[in-house]
Amino acid sequence: MKTAIVYVLLIVFAFSLPASLPLPGQTAPAAKRPPNFVMQLVKTIQPTRTLVYKKINGRELHLFVFEPKDKATRPRPCFVSYHGGGWTGGSARMMFSFTEWAAKQGMVGISVEYRRYKAGTDVTVFDCVKDARSAMRHIRAHAAELGVDPDRIVANGASAGGHLAAATALFTGVDEATDDLSVPCAPQALVLFSPVIDTSAEGYGNKKIGERWKELSPADRVVKGVPPTLLFYGTGDTLTPGTGKFQAAMTRAGNTIELVTVEGAGHTYMFKDAALYADTLRRMEVFLRDLGFIRKKSSSLFPMTENVKSSRRGAETQKGKPPRLCASA
Repeated sequence: MKTAIVYVLLIVFAFSLPASLPLPGQTAPAAKRPPNFVMQLVKTIQPTRTLVYKKINGRELHLFVFEPKDKATRPRPCFVSYHGGGWTGGSARMMFSFTEWAAKQGMVGISVEYRRYKAGTDVTVFDCVKDARSAMRHIRAHAAELGVDPDRIVANGASAGGHLAAATALFTGVDEATDDLSVPCAPQALVLFSPVIDTSAEGYGNKKIGERWKELSPADRVVKGVPPTLLFYGTGDTLTPGTGKFQAAMTRAGNTIELVTVEGAGHTYMFKDAALYADTLRRMEVFLRDLGFIRKKSSSLFPMTENVKSSRRGAETQKGKPPRLCASA
């Protein structure tokens, strides 16, 4: 009788254990990451149209265009986005929520496809940069067809895409041989999310780029005339250091940089948290309205998040007027 009671108690105890506990000799399964907020958003977002901006080595590279619904009475500002992924992964779809947001603000939003670096192949990080600059030249050269104002273009990007956005303003001479260099590729503003900003050994991407890393290091290529820059950075981001170095270089050169920092936040935090995503859009709106890219006030303003800090340094541009192009770019 006692033996039967013991068996019953053991069975009850076994069924009361959480199903997720490992059996003896097994390791516990890794905890699942929460779904990426922006990656969930972009699943169902579709561009207005898709265009080819470059053909190279038998491949077509595309622009995914998002247009405002209202009828244009004059050329619109343009918001050009480059996705992240360490130059090796990711896709243009990753930026669709930001380009769609731009269209809702009255701009033409464009997400750019570019070649991705792969070790052991002919495609290098230099080719990623060349594609980024080619895309910007194509947009400016075809501004009339796109309904875009060539003097009001924003370059935006996340992580390695932030590096490519900065490349359009900074990396003079890293151009495709077939590009029309008479068409400038520098934007009138930069909006960077956790960008690769320093490619030295202390930064990110040094081994991928190789001994010519300094040619592709934004923090080491800053000159006077870089367009006003809004840079978002989490203090817990250990993947892409160098923000302080870039900010100091921009300030020394007399350029305007607004740094938005989130205490403890990690790399590309605005993709992962709904509240911080909303805060990012709100700060972008204010920045771009001050420069004259956005004229109407949003019908749904997001409140600023309390643990986010913002500081602006450098030369101020006249409110409502985009700065002139950096002639060398």
